[in-house]
Amino acid sequence: MGIVKKTGLLFLAAAGGSGYFWLNRTGELNRTLGAIRRDVTAIQERDPAAANLIETLTCYSGLHAILLHRMAHFMYEQRLPVVPRVVSQFNRFVTGIEIHPAAKIGEGFFIDHGSGVVIGETTEVGDNVTLYQGVTLGGTGKETGKRHPTLMDNVTVGAGAKVLGSVTVGENAKIGAGSIVIHDVPPDSTVVGNPGRPVRERGRKVGAADVDWTHLPDPVADAMQSLVRRLVELENEFKSTFPEKREEIEKAQEEGERELDRVFDYYRGSGI
Repeated sequence: MGIVKKTGLLFLAAAGGSGYFWLNRTGELNRTLGAIRRDVTAIQERDPAAANLIETLTCYSGLHAILLHRMAHFMYEQRLPVVPRVVSQFNRFVTGIEIHPAAKIGEGFFIDHGSGVVIGETTEVGDNVTLYQGVTLGGTGKETGKRHPTLMDNVTVGAGAKVLGSVTVGENAKIGAGSIVIHDVPPDSTVVGNPGRPVRERGRKVGAADVDWTHLPDPVADAMQSLVRRLVELENEFKSTFPEKREEIEKAQEEGERELDRVFDYYRGSGI
């Protein structure tokens, strides 16, 4: 084969490889831009305070954070050294939201109010997920490899909640404010408490009633109240069995009720 023909074939191969290289990146860029458009739409759909597009684009730190993250993630996928982490740290400085460039986040992602949200390196987030302020999708500090959570589609995580370790939160699940989740969450369930416990699964109540977000059930308080009711029943039975001790038992009951009232007032936040 002549030198000219060899050179021509090498040139065509290089041009074809280069074309595939840029076509591949163009496709990735188009997907990123599509995800950004869906992020903007998600805010307008889920936040009644989003009055118009200009306000959404200029006043939502959660949107700014995901825009910068998608830029950092795109560069991370292209194996650029250092720069993605620099963008991530700039993102944290500007918005108060820290997202590792390697985290995989689907479309329609909404961080409401932003501030204090942390999303770890191996986190995977599906489509149409909503996080509120102070949420951590973090690791336990004891694992390697996949050490951060996976959130499936349509998950909502309340303010201050922590999802830790390589756990999976199923589709359409809700995690109540302040909950700490260290185990897998079934799809279509509501989880509250520390550690997080399901109180509703696939429309069926589990352990306690499921109510609105401002009045999430408290399984610990419900258990305490159940024990108190059972204790009162036993005391009443004791009074009927030993009538000669009725006055003494009633006095003890009154003192116990006053003490329980103080405990429950403190538990509900009085005096703190």
